[in-house]
Amino acid sequence: MSEITPCLWFDGNAEEAANFYVNIFPESRVGSIHHAPSNYPAGKAGAVLMVEFTLMGRAFVGLNGGPQFRFNEAISFQIPVETQAQVDRYSNALSAVPEAEQCGWVKDRFGVSWQIVPRQLTRLLGDAEPHRRQRGFEAMMKMKRIDIAALERAANDLAR
Repeated sequence: MSEITPCLWFDGNAEEAANFYVNIFPESRVGSIHHAPSNYPAGKAGAVLMVEFTLMGRAFVGLNGGPQFRFNEAISFQIPVETQAQVDRYSNALSAVPEAEQCGWVKDRFGVSWQIVPRQLTRLLGDAEPHRRQRGFEAMMKMKRIDIAALERAANDLAR
């Protein structure tokens, strides 16, 4: 069975973006780079048209389609993490718009949105104890970058 491959529309910098991403994520590489056989609305013959790359074992395509479409927060990619060091590493590497940070979401220099999601947050939001879920959720909603220890303290705060 085939898999779904996300295709990201860039304005002439798909190869730059692919190289940027593969230097951040493990199990990542740039694959094929396809050049335009002739002039097209967003570029010239011979320009990079499409870049195939892999991030954390998942296939992606970057397409140099031109300036008419921009990324927005309606689509984002989740990065599962285990430690605060991973939260900080991915946040620092990807966030290019600090004012856009909210609840672990960051926006990179290409406009792509990423969610840096600690597994502890996922477990907490699915906790069988409704008050722990609520306290953890309320704490997360106040955060820009996720602080795992603060989430756990909030969830365990029985004085609330």
